[in-house]
Amino acid sequence: MKIEFAPELEAFRAEVAEFFATAPTPAIREAGRKTTSVFAPFKECMEWHRILYDKGWVAPHWPEEYGGTGWSVEQRFIFAEEYRKADLPPLLPQSLGMVGPLLIDIGTQEQKDRYLPGILNGDDFWAQGYSEPNSGSDLASLSCRAEPDGDDYIINGSKIWTTYAHHANRMFMLVRTSTEGKKQQGITFLLLDRIDYPGMEIRPIVGLDGFPEQCEVFFEDVRVPQSGRVGEENDGWSVAKHLLKHERGGGNAASPTLMRYCERARAAAEKTPSPFGGMLADDAVFQREIGELEADIASLGHFEKLAISGHEIARDPAFPSMNKTINSELVQRASVLMTQVSGVDGLARQLEALRVGSNVEPLGSEFDLVSMPLYLNSRATTIYAGSNEVQRDLIARTVSGS
Repeated sequence: MKIEFAPELEAFRAEVAEFFATAPTPAIREAGRKTTSVFAPFKECMEWHRILYDKGWVAPHWPEEYGGTGWSVEQRFIFAEEYRKADLPPLLPQSLGMVGPLLIDIGTQEQKDRYLPGILNGDDFWAQGYSEPNSGSDLASLSCRAEPDGDDYIINGSKIWTTYAHHANRMFMLVRTSTEGKKQQGITFLLLDRIDYPGMEIRPIVGLDGFPEQCEVFFEDVRVPQSGRVGEENDGWSVAKHLLKHERGGGNAASPTLMRYCERARAAAEKTPSPFGGMLADDAVFQREIGELEADIASLGHFEKLAISGHEIARDPAFPSMNKTINSELVQRASVLMTQVSGVDGLARQLEALRVGSNVEPLGSEFDLVSMPLYLNSRATTIYAGSNEVQRDLIARTVSGS
């Protein structure tokens, strides 16, 4: 199936590319080049968020009535494709890509009026309170408790791997409100309109790549209003599953980013001596490995274009799990290849040089600077948003109808 864009869409592509070439600040561009995670550096990412908001392009996937662009699916794909080609920092997904679309779909009118404007303009940033120390892939086993008390809930327990909670001013979370019946039946979905309630404590976690991206969040008799509940009490599992279609969904053009990793690896390999003589780029084993990776990334790109073209595959219930599994494993393969090109000498560099605006000189090229942090961070891609083992089980169950 060959997918081509009409001339007016290519004109739109040129407009988008021109904006991306001129609008970002040097710090935003540096943040894009140095991003080694799903989550870009917070300060520069939110600055870029506000620039896109002023342009009217911050939420292309939202309905126009809530601040979206009104673009076609083809325009949204082109925007995402050019975005990644330009090496710009990805916008943080928790607000724009998760809780915002959820509220648009099933939030009350009061919740929409109260929260959507701040999500759109970047005044608010939401943390996602899902995982717990003993509840990761088996999220339904969570135990963070919320007891009704008048018009409030009183929360006790903890959350972990809560990305950028130390930067957030709001949180959406899953809590245990009943122990009756199946474990999925006693969960409630809550919105916390602040993250500094009395009894809350946030502790950043420094990751393998040296950055405090994740956090632990502790709750001790934290009183929050029940008006923040989305859906019915004890029906939060259904709400969470609805949100997952946004968290794992396709049509976001991940393949251009993966191709950029390959382009960087090829460029670095042209300057890297091979242990067998000549340059690494001319080594037959390297050529085979990068060629196979590029072919698989191209297949993913075709898969993504099928999704935005209206092909029936995108309507398959297994599609989000398929997209997540393919994408995450390709990211890991690309990161392995990059570290192989850098080699041991290239990986001996200072983490501080990776920080945006740092005046510390890296011990190696910028390619060397990002290859190992990308490798370390990408170990989590096959775990978060549901481990790939779980995703394959979901795919099998969907295909078999069980």
